[in-house]
Amino acid sequence: MTCSLPAHGRISCSIYHSDRFSFDETRTLSADQAWRITANPLAWGNTEPEVLILGFSKGPSQAGELQRLPHNEIPYRKGRKQVGKILAHVGLLPAAHPEELKDLVDQTIANTQGRFGWGSLVRCTVERFDGKTWVGSGGMIDEFMKHEFGKRISHACATTFLRNLPDRTKLIIMFGLGAKGSYVSAARRAIEAGRPGTWRTVNEVAYTDGQITVVHVEHFVSQGANIPNWLGQNNHPRAKLGMMAREAVSFGLASGNENTSKSAC
Repeated sequence: MTCSLPAHGRISCSIYHSDRFSFDETRTLSADQAWRITANPLAWGNTEPEVLILGFSKGPSQAGELQRLPHNEIPYRKGRKQVGKILAHVGLLPAAHPEELKDLVDQTIANTQGRFGWGSLVRCTVERFDGKTWVGSGGMIDEFMKHEFGKRISHACATTFLRNLPDRTKLIIMFGLGAKGSYVSAARRAIEAGRPGTWRTVNEVAYTDGQITVVHVEHFVSQGANIPNWLGQNNHPRAKLGMMAREAVSFGLASGNENTSKSAC
């Protein structure tokens, strides 16, 4: 298992593919051929971030476009306004007009010396065969994590990319909540398996091992009124999850500052 992250963000990785894989072309299938991953691991922003922002895997709007698009246009490319709104709501970006927030997200993704790093829990593109065609990863983490193939891959990625994070990294923002928190619990199992430690619950959307705090936020492509509800724009119970995320971000950053001070002493 080897991985390295060059400055341009393309990862040389043989976690699950052969050492001689072709970027965005090599595919590895599960034994029952129900799932596949495409060898296209990528990351953006600072390699030693204070805040690491993760999706589950690259979605269908990114897979297949990686050779054509400039590197910094790839992540969240159809949802950066929503990403900005979500990060502003939890206090990681200043409150601003949606277009200004999109510009801020553009800038932070391209900034290799800034506060943020960007990637995904599973670095390669995940797809499932629905009987007719291969479909992208949106909303599939629960199914993927129940499958032995998915368990092995998510464990390998979490071990490689999250076990030994830089000392500066105090917070992981994870997009996705799932029905009744199913996305939260699935991601937590993978992260805890890959990063053994004493984990505890912060609140309904967050957990910590004392060094990093993982906070789940609304998914940036969530359908219907989920995002406005989570943002508190409507009188809806989902707004409570947005407030919990904001509180957990504050907790994680404060805990990180406290740990840094203790280690400095």
